[in-house]
Amino acid sequence: MTQTTPARPSGRAGAAVVPVLAFAGIVVAVMQTLLVPVVKDLPRLLDTAPADATWVLTSTLLSGAVATPIMGRLGDLFGKRRMLVVSLAVMVVGALVSAFTSDLLVMIAGRTLQGFAMGAIPLGIGLMRDMLPRERLGSAMALMSSSIGVGGGLALPAAALVAQHTDWHALYLGAAGLGVLAIALTLAVVPESPLRAKGSFDLPGALGLTAGLLLFLLPVSKGSAWGWTSGTTLGLFGAAAVVLLLWGLMELRVAAPLVDLRTTARREVLLTNLASIMVGVSFFVVSLVLPQLLQLPTASDGLGQSMVVAGLCVAPLGLTMMFTAPVYARLSARYGPKVTLIIGLLVIAAGYGGGLGLMSAAWQTVVTSVVLGAGIGLAYSSLPALIVGAVPASETGAANGLNTLMRSIGTSVSSAVIGMVLANTSDVAGGVAVPTLHGFRVSFGIATAAVAVGLVLALFLPGRRPSAHPQLRASSEEEANLERARETLRGFRGRVLDA
Repeated sequence: MTQTTPARPSGRAGAAVVPVLAFAGIVVAVMQTLLVPVVKDLPRLLDTAPADATWVLTSTLLSGAVATPIMGRLGDLFGKRRMLVVSLAVMVVGALVSAFTSDLLVMIAGRTLQGFAMGAIPLGIGLMRDMLPRERLGSAMALMSSSIGVGGGLALPAAALVAQHTDWHALYLGAAGLGVLAIALTLAVVPESPLRAKGSFDLPGALGLTAGLLLFLLPVSKGSAWGWTSGTTLGLFGAAAVVLLLWGLMELRVAAPLVDLRTTARREVLLTNLASIMVGVSFFVVSLVLPQLLQLPTASDGLGQSMVVAGLCVAPLGLTMMFTAPVYARLSARYGPKVTLIIGLLVIAAGYGGGLGLMSAAWQTVVTSVVLGAGIGLAYSSLPALIVGAVPASETGAANGLNTLMRSIGTSVSSAVIGMVLANTSDVAGGVAVPTLHGFRVSFGIATAAVAVGLVLALFLPGRRPSAHPQLRASSEEEANLERARETLRGFRGRVLDA
């Protein structure tokens, strides 16, 4: 049984804690989309084949997926702020490595280190739960959860501007500077959480999960290049299934597992994680399609915009996600996070459905970005609230780490599927494959289907009866004490005798 050490709560957090943690999340998201403006030029910049250049992106994806649940568990054991600073420090080292090299292998090593920063998102959410009162927690977690989209949206035009006017290595120097600033602000403003989970770190579980994720995500990200029916792709998928099954059996027998699968199997947690995959799919489709549509020449049914203009047209996606945080807090307080998730998914569906007919002018892509940003912001904001409400306080970091991993799996699957669709529907012009309007519309249709699946999953989530007399939120220590009391009472088999 996982328990927390008896510690005094840290008290009411300062007003600067939430923006500092959200800024750390935005810095991490910037690292994920940093290379989008120069993706097509990577083979030339690194003097390598296109298939090998994709490892610069794949390595960050893989390391981020592996680090997210592991850093969440380490945060529960040794301190969430401490692990947040470690995640950001590893990212800064990786950015500096990449900033001073054009060698492919060294660049991949640097990008792998950068991916470890993805653990900052669930760690930040865990810190918020441990420190904030109820009236501030909803909007704070919403902002932290949406920081992935906010950072990604803001990074696109900024990175495009830098890539057009300076050496592309400056992108990494800027990211390293942002990482150092995030570390400094975190150390200066964010107190450490007093909560600790008892037990030791499950190293065999971490190794097993790492192996299983690598075996699964590697063919997902490289399947288009290797062939989806090739022996390598099918063999890796089969090996992933075997390894993850054995890992799950092992975790069920461990006293303090890396991932508590019994908690994960609870209806609310399981359905939320599955819905997170669908939300991740829908989020990445717009990030892949709209920049290509905007930059495609008008002769090829594109909008013929520059790299910077394309980034500016997509930037409202992230900005709208940020501004939906207070809207989410009001909706969730009144109706609960389940209803807010459903509303968000309906807005996403409306955005993709309307976007099918809004591909003939740059301003139309801005409208699509705004609508999708609002829907994705509401959906992303609901996910950590659903998880936090379903797990003990001592498992917040690990549980949110797993939820963030589910979103990452969704974006990975989206990248692979949409990449395959655009490749199979492209036209050849001058010996170069060019995406078509038909391919973009099929991609939007796939996103709509993913949202529909997510909506069905959300409808089966347990509901919440709104209370006319809201209660004050107990501190995280009190929540942990209540959890221990419940566990003790579950094992009580005696009877009480009077004096």
